[in-house]
Amino acid sequence: MSIAFTLGEPAGIGPDLAIIYAQQKARKNLLVFSDPDLLIRRAKKLNLSIKIKESDVASAQGEICVFPIKLKTSVEAGTLNPDNSHFVLETLNSATQSCLDLKCNALLTGPVHKGVINQAGIEFTGHTEYLAKISHVKQTVMMLATEGLSVALATTHLPLSKVANHIQSNSLSKTINIIHQSLLNQGIDKPSILICGLNPHAGEGGYLGSEEIEIINPLINKLNQQGYHLIGSVPADTAFTPDSLEGIDVVLCMYHDQGLPVLKTLGFKKAVNITLGLPFIRTSVDHGTALKLAGTGNISLGSFNTALEYTQTLINRANG
Repeated sequence: MSIAFTLGEPAGIGPDLAIIYAQQKARKNLLVFSDPDLLIRRAKKLNLSIKIKESDVASAQGEICVFPIKLKTSVEAGTLNPDNSHFVLETLNSATQSCLDLKCNALLTGPVHKGVINQAGIEFTGHTEYLAKISHVKQTVMMLATEGLSVALATTHLPLSKVANHIQSNSLSKTINIIHQSLLNQGIDKPSILICGLNPHAGEGGYLGSEEIEIINPLINKLNQQGYHLIGSVPADTAFTPDSLEGIDVVLCMYHDQGLPVLKTLGFKKAVNITLGLPFIRTSVDHGTALKLAGTGNISLGSFNTALEYTQTLINRANG
């Protein structure tokens, strides 16, 4: 079987990633969900030779296995067009179904442009939420990983003004359970999860916010009594020091920009985005559409290769 790869925004560097990767001698078996004509036109712009195969196995350099899905309108590298937003979602729908049907081992997603999808009149907050919806999963967890650090999020793509209202005991408990079970499935016998507070100084004893006292800390105590190994809540400004991270498997942050700037500073182009809690393996690159670089060939496959390696590791662990 193969790893499903969705290109994301067709005007971005998603097509470039597939084309440049196909030039390598040693490759994973990818099934690219795309319009073949998009790949052919982008390859010409990159001055690279490719051969499209509508099959599951590519044996020669330059061959790309494609699950064909037609664009709604033509694509110019670097120029967004809302008319192709339905194409982007159709690639996700088809690739997800292939994973659910066990026709593909895992899903690797290229970067989408959330703004242009919403411009098309489609409510879309991100891959994490969308994949959960079409997989009929009530809750998932977004986690990014690089060498030496994994960061999971209690909330994902929310305005900062709405974060506090979404820190609730029930949803936070489910998030911690998903992380805990995922780590167990990866062979970690006693997962250690460091949990950040929501407020500065983890609330400063209630003087800078009450969420820690009323929600986060009582839940940590309750779950630890059930056999979990949770540390916190700790102030986010010291959570990522070497001493604080010693022996920690995952840091759980309360919102997107509490932890991801740290991880991307440490591992940009060498990090992978993983969705925990789906009925299949899903990973993603850690960067955006890079519209200005689309069609130039001046891109790095660092995060793409990291995501592929991490995906293969998860596949191997799932297969025992």
